[in-house]
Amino acid sequence: LALNMSPAELNKEIQMVLAIKLFELKRLSAGGAALVAGLPKPVFLSRLSLYGIDSFQFSKEELISDLKNA
Repeated sequence: LALNMSPAELNKEIQMVLAIKLFELKRLSAGGAALVAGLPKPVFLSRLSLYGIDSFQFSKEELISDLKNA
């Protein structure tokens, strides 16, 4: 392949990209996306920046609600 990846590396990359996209679309939580990616949640969140994705994806309303329930 032009990506210069082994089939195993390509499979892991596809899993990560799928997990990131589903997280970005808010179809999966960070924990769920981490499971799809096969990574611990903190590692998944730390790798999001490598793909240009912000790991902090709460709306203003969600933040206010969370603070009220804290």
